[in-house]
Amino acid sequence: MIYYSIIPSPIDPLLLTSDGTALTGLYMTPHQYGPSVGGDWVQDERVGPLPETARQLQAYFAGQLTQFDLPLQPQGTPFQQRVWAELERIPFGVTISYGELARRLGDVNASRAVGLANGRNPISIIVPCHRVIGANGKLTGYGGGLPRKQALLAFEANVLANGAVNLAEMRGEGQIGLL
Repeated sequence: MIYYSIIPSPIDPLLLTSDGTALTGLYMTPHQYGPSVGGDWVQDERVGPLPETARQLQAYFAGQLTQFDLPLQPQGTPFQQRVWAELERIPFGVTISYGELARRLGDVNASRAVGLANGRNPISIIVPCHRVIGANGKLTGYGGGLPRKQALLAFEANVLANGAVNLAEMRGEGQIGLL
């Protein structure tokens, strides 16, 4: 059974999915590899980790939470699972390159495969694939779109520099743009 809820956020609505015990997805709208709500899905924001996920995301977007604590169950290949687990080790406000991520996984030549796995991350923001950038420091691919990746990185840098800052306020004041 797939349970879901759609919650508002400063970067547009987010689709949360769960198997009833763990979070299985967090997708932006639109999202390059995001699913469409199926006819057999059940919308219920009270199921399993969905209410706590919404609460933690609200705290994150308010600049009050820098590390999530949720039961996660992303579906993917063993290699994708390794990449996603390593993404969770990237601290708030820090960026690394795809090559560095490959090195951390033990294969400096796997940056392309790492990039593909990163792009298929089903739990955006919480599994922070937005913190991975090109070797030249430029932003590259993001399932939720490069403007959102840029906004999340600018937001996290601002929180580190200035303490709790609200992403919605930054957007409203023109400090960051999205679409």
